[in-house]
Amino acid sequence: MSQGTTRDDGAPAPLRIVGAGLRRGEHDLWHGLDLTVAPGELVAVLGPSGSGKTTLLRAILGLERLSAGSVFVHGEQVHRRGNRRVGYVPQQRPLPRDTALRGRDLVQLGVDGHRFGLPIPRRGERARVDALLDAVGGESFADRPVGLLSGGEQQRLRVGQALADEPRLLLCDEPLTSLDMANQQAVVTLIDQHRRNTGAGVLLVTHDINPVLSAVDRILYIANGRFTLGTPEEVLDSTVLTGLYGAPVFVLRAAGRLVVVGAPDAEESHHHHEEGHE
Repeated sequence: MSQGTTRDDGAPAPLRIVGAGLRRGEHDLWHGLDLTVAPGELVAVLGPSGSGKTTLLRAILGLERLSAGSVFVHGEQVHRRGNRRVGYVPQQRPLPRDTALRGRDLVQLGVDGHRFGLPIPRRGERARVDALLDAVGGESFADRPVGLLSGGEQQRLRVGQALADEPRLLLCDEPLTSLDMANQQAVVTLIDQHRRNTGAGVLLVTHDINPVLSAVDRILYIANGRFTLGTPEEVLDSTVLTGLYGAPVFVLRAAGRLVVVGAPDAEESHHHHEEGHE
């Protein structure tokens, strides 16, 4: 079944979500979500813990069923897990120090991880791994054990792994967690370059818009069972967020920073959003 918003060349949108809903028990996290991510567009997903942001990514990956609605990736309805045209960058979680894999082995999994048996690199695949390592700035630590690398180095390699098949849709789940500012900007730059160079759509879940704000086209903000979708200027607004939460929320601007105050969630109440770079 093929549907989806198309570009002028007739190609379907990287991602189209129609009438999506997510229910937990008797509680609707959200419903009636329509979202089309255009080629080359980066949409950030914001909201408090438990609002269903990660579950939305899992539904797009075919790992979880929505309560209602449909998801189309490149015009094909998602029925099952696994689509090599979709790249996935997970949260930055340190790998165990005794992990035997080298940096290049981690990237290699993105190139040949779909094959059964031992991942024995072929000549063309070795060249592809080298090109990915170069793209993410990982040559200098490619042959070191990944468990001994810094969080930023590990996350660069995860981005390289996610880009192995030149995906036309890239899903990122809190990819900047626990990274320092320099590595946050490095990872954002890698993601931004990929979507600009390939026309890939990007859906990026984050608890802080600050590091990605300069690259974001639109924001999907989910809270209190409702959502709003628009440009950063349209969404990060006191009136809009007050209506979304059903309680007074203030977006303050000071010294080039955006600070959200009063959101009824511990994570959200201490959120700092910056316009541009830190």
